[in-house]
Amino acid sequence: MDPARLRKLLLDVRRGRVTTRQALEAIAHLPFESIGAGSVDHHRGIRQALPEVILCQGKTKAQCLGIARAIVAKSGRVLATRASVEQAQALIGEFGRAATWNEAARTVVVQEPKKMRRARGRAGRVLVVSAGTSDLPVAEEAVVTLEFMGLSVGRVYDAGVAGIHRLLKHVRALRQASAIVVVAGMEGALASVVGGITDRPVIAVPTSGGYGASFGGLAALLAMLNSCAAGVTVVNIDNGFGAGYAAGVIALRSRPERSA
Repeated sequence: MDPARLRKLLLDVRRGRVTTRQALEAIAHLPFESIGAGSVDHHRGIRQALPEVILCQGKTKAQCLGIARAIVAKSGRVLATRASVEQAQALIGEFGRAATWNEAARTVVVQEPKKMRRARGRAGRVLVVSAGTSDLPVAEEAVVTLEFMGLSVGRVYDAGVAGIHRLLKHVRALRQASAIVVVAGMEGALASVVGGITDRPVIAVPTSGGYGASFGGLAALLAMLNSCAAGVTVVNIDNGFGAGYAAGVIALRSRPERSA
C-alpha cells in the first residue's frame, strides 16, 4: 500500500463507491505480511517515499519472487536491487512486460509503463555524477532508484578529476540541481571537487573499484568522510540505492531552480 492507493481508497469510501467493510478488507494485511522466510512491510510506502525495496543479494529466486508478488499485490510496483541474471530472468518471467531489467545497475523495476509515477509540483532535478566507467553500476543503481521515485535525473558520467575539464563543462547543471549524487572509486576526490563548486547537497558514494591500496573502496570512503568541502554527505561503499534515495527525498522537498 502506498499513499496514492490509500488516498484513492479513502476517497472511494467517502464517495460511496467502496463500503467500510471492503476498505477494512483492503487494508487487513497492514502493516506487514509473512512470506516464508521474510516479513514484507506493506506500511513502508505510507511512512516513507517508496514501498519496500528487495535486496536480491543472498536470496534465492523463489524468495525474490515471493516477496515481489506480495509487494506488487499491495503497492502495484516494486524495485529489486543487486539482482543476478538468474533472479532478473525469474522476475521478468513472472511479471512480463511490466518488468524492466537494467543490467548495468543490476536492478529490476516492476511497474506498468502507463502507471509510471512522476513527482509533480515542487520536486527538483537530481544529477548523478560518476568519476569513471568502472563506477557506472553504482551510478546506475542510484539513477534507477531516483527514477522509481518519479524524479527527473541527469547523468554526468566519466568526469573524474584526472580530466577535470570534463566536469567543469557541467558547472551550470551542478548549480541548478536540487541534489547531486557523486560516485567515485580510487581516491574518491571527485566528491570534494563537486562540493567545492556548488552549494547543492552532495551525496557521495565511494565505490570498491581501484588498485590494491584502494582497499576495496575504503580509501575513497575515508577521503570522502574527510572532505574539506561543506555539504558533502557520505553513504556506504557501493551503496547507489542509499545515495539515490537520500538525494530523492531532498529533491522531493525542493523547488526546482529556474534557469538564469
